[in-house]
This record gives sequence, structure tokens and C-alpha cells, in this order.
Amino acid sequence: MESAPAAAFMERERLTAEVTFSGDAQAASSEGAERLPSIIVKIRRRLPDFARSVNLKYVRLGIRHGGSLTSYLPMLCVPVLAAAAYSFVRLDVIYLSIDLLSCVAWLGTAMLLLTVYYFKRPRPVYLVEFACYKPEDQNKITKEAFLDMTESTGCFNDETLAFQTKITTRSALGDETYLPSGVLARPPRLNMAEARLEAEAVMFGCLDALFASTGIDPRRDVRILIVNCSLFNPTPSLASMIIHHYKMREDVKSFNLGGMGCSAGLIAIDLAKDMLQANPNSYAVVLSTENITLNWYFGNDRSMLLSNCIFRMGGAAALLSNRRADAGRAKYRLLHTVRTHKGATDECFKCVYQREDDVGKVGVSLARELMSVAGDALKTNITTLGPLVLPLSEQLKFLKSLMMRRVFRAKGVRPYIPNFRRAFEHFCVHAGGRAVLEEVQRSLSLEDKDMEPSRCALHRFGNTSSSSLWYELAYAEAKGRVKRGNRVWQIGFGSGFKCNSAVWRALRDVPAVSPPPAGAAAPGPEEKACNPWVDCVAKYPPKAYV
Repeated sequence: MESAPAAAFMERERLTAEVTFSGDAQAASSEGAERLPSIIVKIRRRLPDFARSVNLKYVRLGIRHGGSLTSYLPMLCVPVLAAAAYSFVRLDVIYLSIDLLSCVAWLGTAMLLLTVYYFKRPRPVYLVEFACYKPEDQNKITKEAFLDMTESTGCFNDETLAFQTKITTRSALGDETYLPSGVLARPPRLNMAEARLEAEAVMFGCLDALFASTGIDPRRDVRILIVNCSLFNPTPSLASMIIHHYKMREDVKSFNLGGMGCSAGLIAIDLAKDMLQANPNSYAVVLSTENITLNWYFGNDRSMLLSNCIFRMGGAAALLSNRRADAGRAKYRLLHTVRTHKGATDECFKCVYQREDDVGKVGVSLARELMSVAGDALKTNITTLGPLVLPLSEQLKFLKSLMMRRVFRAKGVRPYIPNFRRAFEHFCVHAGGRAVLEEVQRSLSLEDKDMEPSRCALHRFGNTSSSSLWYELAYAEAKGRVKRGNRVWQIGFGSGFKCNSAVWRALRDVPAVSPPPAGAAAPGPEEKACNPWVDCVAKYPPKAYV
């Protein structure tokens, strides 16, 4: 008999069954055979139905997340100023009198509240520019070439080769993704030197483009540096490699985040926001990447082979600022960050787990419960985020259904799941894989156009881990779809298990990119554009994501 926690967890998994009859069984049935036909049952794990339950503690968490008492001080000034006006001109039954003392007291209170708000208000955080790394053409690999490379290594048996062929065929990756030179070499050169070369190419590639585009001098202007890479953490750190390369200032505040999975990019943004609140008039650089070279798996454990099939080379760098002078040139303003961590339970903690297989080969294992864990984390995250971003009409509909269920005990009333398409114009869902994107779309009732940036990023660049969200936002910009006032929702999933969100508001129209003129010379390293879609956006979206 299953324990209560296990039963509860399986309930959250929302298993669905597809029943088919084998070919022999159909033949036997048509011939009138008396033997029972054989049945094949395929179990598919889906994200939970968010309409089944809404945990109110996460709603309350979202309300508390909305701001401290300081954010409400301007609203408190309204009744105070009304009282001051009433004291200044008070109509009596007999005569008009002026109560100057009360008026001065109320005005003094209002000025005090506004002064406290001015000095205690959070500093605005602007996204000035971001740059995504586009590897060289020599690093491109087609799906057919990937399968040939996999077979030529001689490390996989027939069963796992067939498994990788099946996953690669259905992965929705295209034929122009990238792998590092160490992995593409024959035989593969999987060593520390190659891993460092990959890290330097990605980090310095996108940082060079970022600094050239913004005119920032890394030696003088960057005061905060945050780098996140989950699986490659050398000594000195990746942050130190950047500081050494660009000769940054000695008092730069550097952070190196490791082991935090594909959602670490938004964790880095949240950390940069906190650092910018504490350091006025500063620039912060956030770099998100993952290293493929030392994390290629050459074993036959199926749970560890998925990463080989979908993870590809990539990285992104973003320049954040709290300087009000940058408001005029910045692209976005950061509105909210919401982080959800489910690592307290064993199922969530171990669903993405780096370990050794039966023969001692190291890889990242993806558990069968991954989809259900991701769904539970997403439900918690959006329940917390809802009160911060949803329009009042959607919140009132939710409150109405809640009252009917909890106060009036009405039967058959399901919780109202708000329409997030009324809160955002652009959705950037971590391109973790085809199945993940399909299930998120179904669960949030999003349209195909909402998922287009995520699907196209997966097709063109593969799963680039924490940087995938920036490739997706770059796609929306390349198409010329980002307009002033638009809201962008970035959703990231990661090991631990974590689901994180960031909400941005566009401060200006972002023009569509245009490809270079025919016959133009290839740009040099210092001239590379920040947007990786410049020469291929016209081909997207493809007719079929296969």
C-alpha cells in the first residue's frame, strides 16, 4: 500500500492513459479467435490542471510580494491633502472660517509622507540592452550529423542509439544548432582546456557585442558582475575570467552562481535588482550560459541521454542600470521578479540530478516525475504572480469564485483561473523541450503566436539553458513586435526544483532587425550585432516544428 505522500504526489502527476491494440490482437479479433487481445497502455505525464485547486497561501504571498508600506504612502497622501483642503476652507452654517493651524498640520503630514516615500522608494531597474551569442558556422550541426557523431563514438549500444534517434527526431530542434568544437572533434576532446575555450568564446562573444552596442567601458563603468553557469565552475571562477579579460575595476562586486539549473538566469536578474537597490548610480552586467564540453554523457542510462539530444551551445549578457539618465535609452524596466523553490521535497529535489550511472559515468538524470514537478512549481509561481500583474477585472472574477466556494459553499463551482493573456503581450517560456512547451501552452491556454518565440528559439538554437529566455525575447524584437508599454513575461524552470518569473515593461518601440546587404563582408568580432536572428529571422516561423 502506498504511503500518503506518495499517493498525493501521484495525484499531482495527472497521469493519462492511451490504449491501443497490437497488430496481432487486431488480426486475432478479425479472425474470430477466442483468445483475449493484447493491450498496450501508454502512460503520459501531463502538467496538473490548475483549475482543480488554488492554494490561498500563495495568493497571500503574492499580495505581500506586491510591496511594503512605503509603496502605499502616495495613496495615503490623498486623504491627508483632502483634510488639509477642508481645514483651509470650511463652510459653517453661519460663516466661512479658516483653520490655518489644522491646515498647516495636515500639509506637514502630507509633506512628511511624500519625503519618506521619495527617500525609501525602490530605485527603478532598467534593462539597457542585452546580447545573445551566435556561434561560428563551423560549430553548426544537423540532426543527421548529430546521430552520425553519436554512433561513431562507439560508446552507445543499439538500444540507446535507437532511443537517441527517436528523441532527436521528435525534439523540434532544427538543423542549424551549435555544439562546441571539443564535442564535434573526432575523437571528442572533452578536457578542461576545451571547456575553457568554449566558455571564453561564449562569454566574451556576447559581452563584446553588448559593450560595443551600449558604449559602456567595462574597465570603468561596471560595478556589479553576476555570472551563472550550472555545471562548469572552474577555479578561478568564470566571473574572474571576465574581470581578468576586461581588466575591470578592483572594487567590482562579482558573483558566480553554479548548480542552479536552467532558471538561474532569472535568479541572477533578481540578485542584480537587489544589488542595484543597494548601490545607487550603478551598472550591473548579468551573463547567463551553460558549458557543454565537460558535460557530454557517454553512457547508456536513458534518463541521462536526453541532455545530449536537446542541449546546445549558447549564452547571453544583459546590461542593467539604476541610473535615471538611462531611462531614455533603455529598452525595458523591470517590474517584478517572483521566485519559487520546491526543493523541500525529495521528489522535487531529485527530479533533475547529477550523478554517476552504474558504470561510473557522470551525467544529469531527468526523473519520470519531471513534468508533474514542473507543473506544481509553475502553479505556485503563477498563483503568487497573479495579484501583481493581473487586471482588476480578472482578480474580481477570481475573488467571486473563491467566495462562492469558501464562504457560500456552493457545489460545482471551480476556481477561476485568470487569463494571463490580458496581463502580458509577450511570453518567453524556457525552451526546455517540445513536450514542456506544449504542456505549458495547454495549461495556460496560450495561443500558438504566444509560444512562437519559444518554439522558434528551440528550433534554431536548441535548449541553451538559462540563456534561452533572451534568445526568445530577441526573436520578438527581431520581428518588430515589441512596442512601447508592452509587458513581457519570462518563465524559467530549473533543477532543485525551481520556477522563476520576471516581468518587464517596454519603454520604447524596438525596431525589427534587417539582414546585412547581399555581398557585404562578414562583421568582425567588435561589430557583431546583439540580436542573433539578424540573418535568419525571415525564415521563421517554419511551417512545421519538426
